[in-house]
Amino acid sequence: MKFAFIIHPLDLEYVTGRFKFFKLLPGVLAEGIMRNVPVYKASEITGVRSPHAQTEGWFIVCPLTSRQMLSLPVDYVTRRIIEAGRLAERLGAEIVGLGAMTSVVGDAGVTIANNLNIAVTSGNSYTVATALDGACQAAEFMGIKLSQAEVTVVGATGSIGSVCARILAPEVGSMTLVARERHRLERVAHQILNDTGVVPRLTIDIREALRNADIVITVTSAVDSVIEPSYLKTGAVVCDVARPRDVSRQVAQMRPDVLVIEGGVVDVPGDVEFNFNFGFPPKTAYACMAETMILSLENRAENFSLGRDLSVKQVREISALGHKHGFKLAGFRSFERALNLSDLENVRSAAENLHKLAFKPI
Repeated sequence: MKFAFIIHPLDLEYVTGRFKFFKLLPGVLAEGIMRNVPVYKASEITGVRSPHAQTEGWFIVCPLTSRQMLSLPVDYVTRRIIEAGRLAERLGAEIVGLGAMTSVVGDAGVTIANNLNIAVTSGNSYTVATALDGACQAAEFMGIKLSQAEVTVVGATGSIGSVCARILAPEVGSMTLVARERHRLERVAHQILNDTGVVPRLTIDIREALRNADIVITVTSAVDSVIEPSYLKTGAVVCDVARPRDVSRQVAQMRPDVLVIEGGVVDVPGDVEFNFNFGFPPKTAYACMAETMILSLENRAENFSLGRDLSVKQVREISALGHKHGFKLAGFRSFERALNLSDLENVRSAAENLHKLAFKPI
C-alpha cells in the first residue's frame, strides 16, 4: 500500500531559499504568483521498510504559505488541498497525510476526506505520542520530576493541545491551559475533570501562564512566534510542536538556561530516501509524516486522525504501531539543529548556575 504526504511552504523565506527569482519581488506579489501555481509532486519517497512490511510514497506540494492558509477564504484553501489529494490519488496512493497548516484549515481534514477517494490523516495522533515522549525525556534530563512539575499547554483548545493536556493531567503536579478563547478552554477543562478528576487552571494570558511553568507544550496555529525569552522560567523545558514554530528564535540566543525541543521528530526504519530536503538529517521525519507511513505499512487505508477531537485511545494505538514497525524518537532537535549530549549538559549547567545565584545568601 502506497502513501502520499501534502506539504506547503511555511513562509516566503522558505520559498525564496529555493526559488531565487522570488527574492526580487515584493512579498505580496510573490504570494500572489504562488497562489496560482498548480499543486505538484515534489519527490518520490522510497525505502521505508520495517521488520513486517515496506512502503513507498510521494511528497505533494500545495503552494500556499502558512499566512495564506489562514488568511485566504477557507473554501479556496480547502479546494487547493483537495487538488493535492487528487494528485495523490492519480499517483496511486491509498492514504494521504496532511502536513503543517493543511491539517488546521477549516474542519481539520474532514471536508478534504469527504472529497477524496483515498484515506486521509492529519498525523496528529502520532505527533502527540512523540511530543509527550520527548518532553518527558527532556524533563528527566533537566531534573524535573513529572509528578511535581507545573505544566502549561499553550494552544490547549486545538486537537493536539487538548489531547496532550488530557494525557498529561493525571501525571503532573499541576496544569495550566492557555488559548485565545476562554469558553473553549472551559470545555477542555470540563472534559479533563470528568476523565481524570484534575482541575486545571485556565488563562488567555500566555506570559502569566509561563512564568512558573517547568514544562511547556506549545502547539498553536499562529503564524508568528508567541513565546518570547522573558516569558520562561529558568530550567524550563519547552516542547514546540507547532509549525511555524511558536517559540521565538531569540529564546535560543538569549536563554541558554532553557531547553527548547522540537516536538514529533522520529527515525524512519529502512533505507528511506525522501529525495527532498526539509531540513532534517537523513532518515528522519516529522511524526505527522510518520503516522501516514505507519498506517501504510499496516495496510490500513482508513481515515485516522481527523477533525478537532483526537482520542487518547488513538494516540496510544498509533504509538504501539509505531513501536511495532521500528519508528522511534530521533533524539532532540532545537531550532532546526540536532542537540548532542554536550548541548544538553550546557543547558542544564546554565540552569543550575542561575538557580544557585538566585538562592545565594546575601
